[in-house]
Amino acid sequence: MLGGTEFVGRAVAEAALARGWEVTVFHRGKHAPPEGAATLHGDRGSAAGLAALEEGEWDAVVDTWSGAPSAVRDTARLLAGRVGRYAYVSSGSVYAFPPTPPFDEQAPVVAGSPDATDAADYALAKRGGELAATEAFGDRALLLRAGLILGPYENIGRLPWWLTRIARGGPVLAPGPRELALQYIDVRDLAAWTVDALEAGRGGAYNLVSEVGHATMGEFLESCVTVTGADVELRWTAPEDVLAAGIAPWIELPVWLATGEPDAVIYGSDVSKALADGLRCRPVGETVADTWAWLQSIGGVAPQRPDRPVVGLPPEKEAAVLRG
Repeated sequence: MLGGTEFVGRAVAEAALARGWEVTVFHRGKHAPPEGAATLHGDRGSAAGLAALEEGEWDAVVDTWSGAPSAVRDTARLLAGRVGRYAYVSSGSVYAFPPTPPFDEQAPVVAGSPDATDAADYALAKRGGELAATEAFGDRALLLRAGLILGPYENIGRLPWWLTRIARGGPVLAPGPRELALQYIDVRDLAAWTVDALEAGRGGAYNLVSEVGHATMGEFLESCVTVTGADVELRWTAPEDVLAAGIAPWIELPVWLATGEPDAVIYGSDVSKALADGLRCRPVGETVADTWAWLQSIGGVAPQRPDRPVVGLPPEKEAAVLRG
């Protein structure tokens, strides 16, 4: 496991350990690995950072890297002769924008380069990582084009922000429409499918996210109300009124995208291939409840990745909209 101590990497490592797999976690030592995992230390951002991987053989590697593609290239090349399969956690962002829903794995993608040394453009960086993995492993490379990922250990802040805001109580700006169909994946469902796919010897690209409408915006926010037990009034607000107030979808109101806006196409991924190969997605209420329980267990403050923007709507901005 390249990483394996936070969010997606940790969930995959735990899923493998739960099945009795021998798991080695390669990381920088900034966070504790899951109990039962062996540890190798290194830093993929430094010239000598892969020294700990110069020896050893593994049946599979899972790579969650979202930085410069050259780091994926160097790691994959180093391991190609000593590893069976290479799973790279990519993103639906690799599709050329805007894709036409429902888009499957054959839709056009951005160019990207496996030799790129920066990650300023997330889509290009993820596509470059895909190319690097495929260059080294061929059809032994498994490319997981994940969509929105939610669940315990989240270090982006989307679901934790909603839970924290709703737990505060009072009137809450609920961006409409209530029936807006969401598309996301619980990190544990992603992890379980990844382990299954590696065991089955799968390769190639997969859109890895729930079906469109697995949950609605209403079900998502109402689940937050239920699990927090807060005294809350969800004030459903028309998308045009939210946008007119200068509120940024996705960043200031995590998970939400206004119907008809170009970015809303991300909720249009065809996942029939992954479903046919065993993907199963748990109910939204379970994802929300387990994330709340995890958040409470760590003191109520979620970790925050330093390379991602802090999400959430400032209280004063929300209050201004609610006042009308």
